[in-house]
Amino acid sequence: MLLYKVKRPTHRAKELVDIVVQAVAEVERAVSEIHDRIGRKQLLKRCVEINRLENMGDSVFRSAMAELFDDSTDFAGLIKWREIYKHMESVIDRCEDIANILEGVSLKYA
Repeated sequence: MLLYKVKRPTHRAKELVDIVVQAVAEVERAVSEIHDRIGRKQLLKRCVEINRLENMGDSVFRSAMAELFDDSTDFAGLIKWREIYKHMESVIDRCEDIANILEGVSLKYA
């Protein structure tokens, strides 16, 4: 937000940040369980949770973009928030990519 010089986060930005934090925490836990045979079932549950969070992130992102284009007459602000939302959504997508890789590795070596 400093880069784009926005003063305070929107409600949707806060929602996306909450999802980012949850998804990153799940990735961290999943990575720590990859070597543990007992933890593999838990790892798969974490991958499912990351996928759920990614779907939730997509939904919030779509809502944020719709609201942004519906309510904005400030075009500079619109562009700034569009970029911020896209970056946050991209982080959530990368978490899902990591979860897919971890799931594949876990199943391959089960």
